[in-house]
Amino acid sequence: MTLIRKPGTAWGDVFARCRETAPEAFAEDRVRNYWGGRWRSDGDPVPATSPIDGTVIAGPPRLTAATATEAVRAAADTHRTWSTVPLAERKARITATLDALAAHRDLLALLLVWEIGKPWRLATTDVDRCIEGVRWYVEEIDSMLAGRSPLPGPISNISSWNYPMSVIMHSVLVQVLAGNAVVAKTPTDGGVSCLTLAVALAARHDLPITLVSGGGAELSPVLVDSPEIACVFFVGGRSAGSQVAAGLLNSSKRHVLEQEGLNCWGVWEFSDWDGLAANVRKSFEYAKQRCTAYPRYVVQRSLFDRFLAAYLPAVRDVRFGHPLAVEPGQDGFPDLDFGPLIKDAKAKELTDVIDAAIAKGGVPLYRGSLDDGRFLPDQDRSAYLAPVAILAPPPSSPLFHAEPFGPVDTIALVDTEAELLAGMNASNGALVASLACDDEATAQRLGAELRAFKVGINRPRSRGDRQEVFGGRGASWRGDFVGGALLVHAVTEGPPGERRYGNFPTHAHYPEV
Repeated sequence: MTLIRKPGTAWGDVFARCRETAPEAFAEDRVRNYWGGRWRSDGDPVPATSPIDGTVIAGPPRLTAATATEAVRAAADTHRTWSTVPLAERKARITATLDALAAHRDLLALLLVWEIGKPWRLATTDVDRCIEGVRWYVEEIDSMLAGRSPLPGPISNISSWNYPMSVIMHSVLVQVLAGNAVVAKTPTDGGVSCLTLAVALAARHDLPITLVSGGGAELSPVLVDSPEIACVFFVGGRSAGSQVAAGLLNSSKRHVLEQEGLNCWGVWEFSDWDGLAANVRKSFEYAKQRCTAYPRYVVQRSLFDRFLAAYLPAVRDVRFGHPLAVEPGQDGFPDLDFGPLIKDAKAKELTDVIDAAIAKGGVPLYRGSLDDGRFLPDQDRSAYLAPVAILAPPPSSPLFHAEPFGPVDTIALVDTEAELLAGMNASNGALVASLACDDEATAQRLGAELRAFKVGINRPRSRGDRQEVFGGRGASWRGDFVGGALLVHAVTEGPPGERRYGNFPTHAHYPEV
C-alpha cells in the first residue's frame, strides 16, 4: 500500500503551531534568540533541511561572538538576582514551567521528529524524560541543597543535537532550580525549534535562561572562556570536547564534559541467545545516535556460530524509515526503531567508512537495503542508512576504535579473557559496557577490568534517570559526574574541602554504580 505523510504533521503545520503557541519566539521566517530578558531577531539564520525528507525547516540564527559576549554579561547580571530567590519560589516557577511543557508535549515531540529524525515513540520519550526527571528533582531538591549555595556565576551549556529535551533542557532546568542562571547554545545540526519553544515556555515564568545560536568555532570560546561563566557543561564528541577542555586548562572553572567512547558488549561463556537477540534489536534504537549506544560486540570465537544465529534474525527485524509515513486511515504513528541520520552528509560519510573498512579486509556479515524501509513515494532518502554489521574491521578504520553514530555494528572475535578485555577497552574509556555471561562471578571479575563507568551483566546500561549517577572513565569524561544529587553538587558550592566525584586533572574519584 502506498504510504502518505500523517495528516496534520507537515512542517508548515507544525511551525504554524509554534508561532501560535509562542509568537514572541517564532517569526514568520525564523526563530529568535533569548537574552537580556527578551526575544531578539539578531543573527543571520542558517539554512536548514529536515533529515527525514529534505524539507526546508527553520535553522539557527548565527550570532557573532560580540553579541554572545553581551548575552553572557546579561546572564551574569541575572545570576546575581536569581541566586537570592528563595528555593520555594524557584520550585514553584519550575513546576509551572513543567506543566507548560507537558501541555505542549506533542508539539515538542513533533519538532524532534522533523528536526532530528526521531521516531514518534522515541521523541515523546525524550520530552517525557525531561519533564518527569525534573519533577523528581523538584521533590528531592531540599535535601540536595542542604548546606550548599549557587555558583558565583552563570552556567554555560554546549550540547549535541540528539537529546534537546532529556539532556539539554533537563540539565538547564535543574541548574536553574539549584539557584543558577544559565546560558544554552542551540545545537547547530538540529533541535533549534524544539529548544526555542521549551525556553519560550520557561521564559514566561521568569526563569533565568539565555538561549543563543551560532557556530561552535565562534561561540564556544565565549561560552567557555568568558570570566563571567562559572561552569561549563558539554556533551559531544571527543574532538570538540578536547577543544573545550583546552580552553579550561588554565582555569579553575567547574566543568562537566561528557564525550564519546566505544561502548562494547562482550560475549563470553554464554547461552541465553533469545535474551541477547532482544537486546540486539533494541540497540538499534535511534540508529545508535546516542552516547550510550552499543556498536561493538566482542565475541568468544567458539560461540560465534550461535551468536550469529541469534544476531542476524534480530537485525533483520529492525524497522526504519520516514517517521511520519503511515497507511491511509492509519491511527497513530509508525512503530519504528529509527529514522534518518542527522543529515545526509553523515550518511554519506559513514557509507564511505563502511566501504573502506570492507575494502581493507572487514567482512560484511549483514548489509541492509533502503528498500526494506518505510518511505513516502519518491521522497529524499539521502540521510538514511540501513543496518550494517562488519566482522573484524581493520585497525586503520575509524570503526575499529570510535563510535560510528549510525546503525553500524562491528564484531571482533577473541579466544582468551585477556583478548576480550583488550577488545572491549579499545577506546581508552567508555560510558557503558555490558557482558553476556552465564556465570555471575566470572562476569563480575571481568567487569571490574573494563574501562567503562557502568557495566551491565546480561543487560544494557544507560544514562539512567533521577537518582542514578552518570559519568565516564578515561577519555570519555572530564570533570564532575552527574545524575541524582551529583548533578546538583556539580552546580553548587559545598562545604570547604569537599571532594566531589569526577575525573579531574589531578585525580579521579568514583562513586558506587
